[in-house]
Amino acid sequence: MVQQLAADGIQDAAVLRAMGAVERHRFVDGALVPQAYEDTALPIGLGQTISKPSVVARMVELLMQGGLRGEDGRLGRVLDIGTGCGYQAVVLGQLATEVYSIERLRDLHEKARANLRPLRIANVHLILGDGVAGFARGAPYAGIIAAAGGELVPDAWIDQLAVGGRIVAPLASSGGQALVVVDKSRQGVSHTVLEAVNFVPLKSGVA
Repeated sequence: MVQQLAADGIQDAAVLRAMGAVERHRFVDGALVPQAYEDTALPIGLGQTISKPSVVARMVELLMQGGLRGEDGRLGRVLDIGTGCGYQAVVLGQLATEVYSIERLRDLHEKARANLRPLRIANVHLILGDGVAGFARGAPYAGIIAAAGGELVPDAWIDQLAVGGRIVAPLASSGGQALVVVDKSRQGVSHTVLEAVNFVPLKSGVA
C-alpha cells in the first residue's frame, strides 16, 4: 500500500511512514479485512465509510505542508472532524503532538474507542460532539482536517485555527465536492480549491 501511495505521488516521508505504521485492517469489519489494503473506501456502518488510503495520505500531506510544525517536524495540535472508525485520527497521531478527533454519531464514536483501546495511543483524544462547532477547549489548532463536506468552512473552524495554521476539508463545488485548503495568516484567510473528492455531507448535532 505504501509503495503504491509513493508511486501515486505522495512524497512526504513522514506521511508514508505513518501510513505504513497504522494497520488499516484493525479499523474495518472482519469480512472486509481482505480488502483493507486496497485503495478503496469501505463501509463502517451508519452510512459512513473509511476513506481510501490515497485520500487520507493526500489530505494529511497537505496538512503537513501548511500546518504549524515544531522543530522536530511534527505538527502541533490537530483537530480531526469526523472520527468514523478512528483510522485517520491514528495516522495523525503519528505526525502531530496531539490530536482531538470529534464524531457526532455515538455508535461510531464507541466503535472508534474500541478500535483505539488496544493501541494505547496517549496523544489521540476521541470526543463525542458536533464537529461543525469544532472543539474550542483544544484551540488554537496547528491544523484542522475534515472527513465530511459542507457548503462552507464553518466559522468555528477558522476561529479555532492558529495563525499560520491550515484547514484541509471537502467543500461543495459545481454540483459535487472539491478538496479545499484554507490558510490563515495575520493578513486574513485564503482558500485554494483542488481536485474533486467524494465525502459524506457535513452535518451538525449529535445522534
